[in-house]
Amino acid sequence: MSDSEEKKHHHFFHRHKEEADEEPKDPEQELKHHKVLGHVSKATAVAAGAYALHEKHKAKKDPENADRHKKVEAIAATVAVGAGGFAFHEHHKKKEAKEKLKEAESGH
Repeated sequence: MSDSEEKKHHHFFHRHKEEADEEPKDPEQELKHHKVLGHVSKATAVAAGAYALHEKHKAKKDPENADRHKKVEAIAATVAVGAGGFAFHEHHKKKEAKEKLKEAESGH
């Protein structure tokens, strides 16, 4: 392989840093990006919370495997909390993007 071919070749886990850190540069695209991530994280939090409740119910109904259901419930609850935290983070990023958009539109 030549040097130019070798630089283009990369694996899934070994992507080039500039590819991994790409974020929208346009304020409108950045706002949309954070809005979408906020919606996805909220949906993930709701789904994980519902699954945790489901596993809690299963633990009561299936005493033989209650330990397994309790572990899965704890994992699902942790995912729900993490997704909620990410939703909160994205909410603030969206607010920052909205401020940048207003600044760009006003010309400051």
